[in-house]
Amino acid sequence: MTKQINIGGVPVGGGAPIPIQSMCNTRTDDVAATVAQIHRLEAAGCDIIRVAVPDQAAARAVGAIKEQIHIPLVVDIHFDYRLALESVAAGCDKVRINPGNIGDAERVKAVARACREKGVPIRIGVNGGSLEKPLLAKYGGITPEALVESAFGHIALLHRFDFDDICISLKSSDVRTTMAAYRLMSERCDYPLHLGVTETGTIRMGTLKSAIGIGGLLGFGIGDTLRVSLSADPVEEVYAARDILKALGIRQEGPDLIACPTCGRTRIDLIGLVEEVERRLKGVEKPITVAVMGCVVNGPGEASAADVGIAGGDGVGLLFRRGEIVKKVPQSELVDELFALIEEL
Repeated sequence: MTKQINIGGVPVGGGAPIPIQSMCNTRTDDVAATVAQIHRLEAAGCDIIRVAVPDQAAARAVGAIKEQIHIPLVVDIHFDYRLALESVAAGCDKVRINPGNIGDAERVKAVARACREKGVPIRIGVNGGSLEKPLLAKYGGITPEALVESAFGHIALLHRFDFDDICISLKSSDVRTTMAAYRLMSERCDYPLHLGVTETGTIRMGTLKSAIGIGGLLGFGIGDTLRVSLSADPVEEVYAARDILKALGIRQEGPDLIACPTCGRTRIDLIGLVEEVERRLKGVEKPITVAVMGCVVNGPGEASAADVGIAGGDGVGLLFRRGEIVKKVPQSELVDELFALIEEL
């Protein structure tokens, strides 16, 4: 089991529930826009939010943002250690930093001291795209071993200054490299691990890569928090993260939708039905399983484990509950009847 750190009241590691993270894509110095986006992310299920702090204007905005949100705020720092110091003073809940790119040891010492005094954890964010040149030369490129050695180098640097309130990420745009690095790191240390595959791309491919990389690691019991990185609205990152956790049975909140893939027996617009049910389920918080099946012959039987479901036929469909048929319903009323039954649960 990993160590546990505390990020603004949210425990990470040590067997705690796995929190979902995301990152704003607004300008951090635009406080109104950033706060509005964070509120949308909170509503979507985000547990921890990160903002970029590339300059003093962004650092000065941290306090104002923090005052108006309800989840922990992480700052993302590169190159200028003074931005970390100002953000910590403003009340941020965690600092994401690469100790190797903010200058000499005295600057790292200053950040470690400020974080220690305020009880602010540091995430060492190792990224394949910014690995140290000596490690790239040693390993012949971006390898799991290079990522892990980089992380341990940064850990040692923080240890020099009596700082151990740490979590680790080892991200690459290559799914296999990322997975191998995290597995290697989990064997060699007990720091909590922040999972993610970086630069994954659009919603479709990015979600697939993240589901494989993050989901595969979680399936092996590796990982304490996660961020799905997408070239999209950050809310989509949160939805994808929730779905990964739900698919693995790690989070039971909200409904789980199952549906058959259709075949030549299907006589309804099953795809349209599934999309409508999925859309309407976003407003449901009950931890139930909902089935949408394309065949009245064996649909209820195949989905007997579902709490409720519908199965389409030729002009008529079936409404069922835990495998038992409730009634026949005209196709045009199937979805409305389904949600009326969900209301009764």
